[in-house]
Amino acid sequence: MSFSSETKNELARIMPEKKCCMLAEIAGFMRFAGSIHLAGGGRFRIVLTTSNPAVARHYKTLIKNYFSIDTAVGMGQDNSLKKGHAYMLSIGPEDLSEQILRETGILMVKEGMNFISDGIYDGLIKTKCCRKSYLRGAFLGAGSVNNPEKEYHFEITTGTETLAKDLRRLLNSFVDINARIVARKKGYGVYLKAGEQVRDVIAIMGASGQFFKFDEIMMMKGLRSQTYRLNNIDNANIDKSLKAAEKQIMSIRKIQEKKGLDYLSAKLREAAEVRLENPDVGIEELGRMMSPPLSKSGINNRLRRIEEIAKEL
Repeated sequence: MSFSSETKNELARIMPEKKCCMLAEIAGFMRFAGSIHLAGGGRFRIVLTTSNPAVARHYKTLIKNYFSIDTAVGMGQDNSLKKGHAYMLSIGPEDLSEQILRETGILMVKEGMNFISDGIYDGLIKTKCCRKSYLRGAFLGAGSVNNPEKEYHFEITTGTETLAKDLRRLLNSFVDINARIVARKKGYGVYLKAGEQVRDVIAIMGASGQFFKFDEIMMMKGLRSQTYRLNNIDNANIDKSLKAAEKQIMSIRKIQEKKGLDYLSAKLREAAEVRLENPDVGIEELGRMMSPPLSKSGINNRLRRIEEIAKEL
């Protein structure tokens, strides 16, 4: 099972306690996973579509708890779903579909005429708890989240730019969330790419189990990245030290061939002899071999002076 499916299954087990949150979640799911069909006589039929059986059961229960109606559930085809088949919850005129559309802020009236709104009705998301519930419904309707082992990506797809902008505004109302919009072949995507933000949105929606799983994977990836980086730094330092030692030995050999090591002062001669005897030793250890022992800067100064003398010859 994918990480996205596991997240949806966990969210589908959450039953809002407040009536306002129930309505907000139903509205979110209906807006992003619903379609409206004419049923004759100017009446409407609402069809809610999902490929996840746990999500279908959840909204059948949630709608019954809030609206006191028993939605019909059937199987059907939906070209928008990769698997091609879907669970469909149907709400007809006999179940007060028009009243439900009005209460969820989808069916509105302007100048005495009904129209289908395009966006999120602000009256449903006045409180933080309702914004969380609406977001949960939107994600269960048209969202996905990638396995964090592969990449960090959270996205909810929308049919219109207006709805995408409203959803982005809702997401960005939470602290440290910065959602973006991208145009897709069919509609728009509202997405997050930063690992911390994807993790936090999972928590905001209420999937605590998936939040901890995501957080653990993020931490392990961070440790692996840090270990890799430190290994690269160590290897780079080793290469740098070997090149420096090679340069020092070449300078000492040059002085030895042209003038002899007695040309150097006693302190520099000691440093030169110790370096020749220990070509692979690091600077700090080389300093400890001196008599008396020298600090890293002390031995570095002597070796640097030897290189300068070699250049003058």
